[in-house]
Amino acid sequence: MVKNILVPVDGSEGSDHAVAQAVELARATGAKLSFLYVANINQLAINACLTDAILDAVTKAGDVILDKATATVPDDIEKESFSETGSPAVVILDFLEDHPVDLIVMGSRGLGAIKGVLLGSVSQYVVEQAKCPVLVVK
Repeated sequence: MVKNILVPVDGSEGSDHAVAQAVELARATGAKLSFLYVANINQLAINACLTDAILDAVTKAGDVILDKATATVPDDIEKESFSETGSPAVVILDFLEDHPVDLIVMGSRGLGAIKGVLLGSVSQYVVEQAKCPVLVVK
């Protein structure tokens, strides 16, 4: 039974498709949606060279992305949003440790086979490491 759906968002077209799919799944199952934005900034960069103004801008950009995602959710579907900093794949998996999640619905970055092998992919890493089902939406 799907009661809690995690939807990592980044503002991309793939992310928008994942949000739409998650809304449909939540409507069908009565699940709650949790939207997670992760600013891809490691702690070393934060401590070393990023000013408060830059961090504030990144936070505001994340808020805009989260607001856009939650605005698409009908009022009868429960939703919440979270904003974090760090490595997206790691933060997504850490989120699972602290929150009940039955399903992750996330966008695919659409990397080609060669780029995917060379660069890795957040969605690929989450699929391989998550302890719950993951739906990757193209």
